[in-house]
Amino acid sequence: MLPQLITLYSVFYRCLSSADVRIAALTASVNFIQCLASPSHRDMFQDLLPLMMQTLTEALNSGQEATAQEALELLIELAGTEPRFLRRQLVDVVGSMLQIAEASSLEEGTRHLAIEFVITLAKARERAPGMMRKLPQFIHRLFAILMTMLLDLEDDPDWHTADTENEDAGETSNYGFGQECLDRLSISLGGNTIIPVASELFPSYLVAPEWQKHHAVHIAFAQIAEGCSKVHLFWFHLLGFSQDTYCLI
Repeated sequence: MLPQLITLYSVFYRCLSSADVRIAALTASVNFIQCLASPSHRDMFQDLLPLMMQTLTEALNSGQEATAQEALELLIELAGTEPRFLRRQLVDVVGSMLQIAEASSLEEGTRHLAIEFVITLAKARERAPGMMRKLPQFIHRLFAILMTMLLDLEDDPDWHTADTENEDAGETSNYGFGQECLDRLSISLGGNTIIPVASELFPSYLVAPEWQKHHAVHIAFAQIAEGCSKVHLFWFHLLGFSQDTYCLI
């Protein structure tokens, strides 16, 4: 088996280095790595990861976002099934994904997929327990990105005098995706990880003059409550007000 793996490694390496077949090579390599039952055999292909990421970055740099989104979907699949394959270069990979998520010039779908990749890693507790918790700086960045998404609300003065109430009025796809991801992230990482992050960011939102930021804290708290339910009183203590006070915000 070993000689065949060495040969396949060479083929994947060569094809991932070729712009003409790069996305096809990424598809083949991701599918093949997922088929390998032995961790030692998968580790033989670790050095392909920079080239796999290069497929994504080259597509973005050349303005081919459809190709970039295809690459992201493949990398999300790999992160979900074989998260340990990414562990040696986790800092570089997650950093790149968050950079994509923060790039306002990119399409919304591209940014959402980059966030989905990081959330997928956070959820991979059984296959790679605690892997994302070892990167607190990235958790802070991701949380800040999701909070910014909650600010993406449309406002129409006519809604304030409307006869009927529509709870979803003004919500954008960015807003909905941010809500969903906050819920998933808090459940995946737990309150002990999320609460210190939230306690750093929420106070600045609460003292800001924009109503959208106050609303974002209210929504974020609701979304992370399930993952943080056991330690919610500690959260209130950190913010310096009682639960009754929060209900009035």
